[in-house]
Amino acid sequence: MTKDNRFSEAPLPFFDTDEAIPVPIEGKIPSYMVDHRKRLRTRFMDGGAAALPDYEMLELLLFRAIARRDVKPLARLMLDTLGDFGRVISAAPERLARINGVGEAVIVELKLVEAAAQRLARARVMQRHIVDSWDSVLDYCHTTMAHRETEQFRVLFLDRRNVLIADEEQAKGTVDHVPVYPREVVKRALELNASALILVHNHPSGDPTPSEPDIEMTRQISEAAAVLGLTLHDHIIIGKERELSFRASGYL
Repeated sequence: MTKDNRFSEAPLPFFDTDEAIPVPIEGKIPSYMVDHRKRLRTRFMDGGAAALPDYEMLELLLFRAIARRDVKPLARLMLDTLGDFGRVISAAPERLARINGVGEAVIVELKLVEAAAQRLARARVMQRHIVDSWDSVLDYCHTTMAHRETEQFRVLFLDRRNVLIADEEQAKGTVDHVPVYPREVVKRALELNASALILVHNHPSGDPTPSEPDIEMTRQISEAAAVLGLTLHDHIIIGKERELSFRASGYL
């Protein structure tokens, strides 16, 4: 019977391994660590993400960046510091770098996972009819924005058939404010030859209830769009666990 080498340890790490908290292990990796990593990988392949708690999922990611050290303490420290798996993956590089034990290799690994998740979610909505793929649109918005520590404002641009033709970040802000200029939003829609748009922004607090500035900004964009024959379909606010639709909630 041949040995399955899918999960065998690489002889050398992919990156420099000078960032983990524990003292480095010299020479051959101890068998207990090899066995632990193999068990985690097997559980993941057999049961998927649901088979592992957040700290073990994070351990799996850290294995590639830190090949010869016990990464469980670092995984727990990152979760304790940032709150949950989603916030660890989506945290800004400079925020991650402030955690003791996190270096460039770890940051690159996490940002690669984040980018892959966003690209996969985006591929499910681009060039698709917005009505037929609405759940995928919401999934994409949550993947991209729900765990951010600062506000972000995005616009989804649609053609006359309500097919999504562009998704662009228009502005970044602070923990509770993002500057938005209605004139620039409408101008960009005309440049793209769009016929309709959907506004999306997040609330880092986790509560998607719109503020008065949110409502006023939406009104200004709606009026500016209408003058030029553009339709504002909706404004979605993304919270941590749920979203709010201006259209469904009666704000539009």
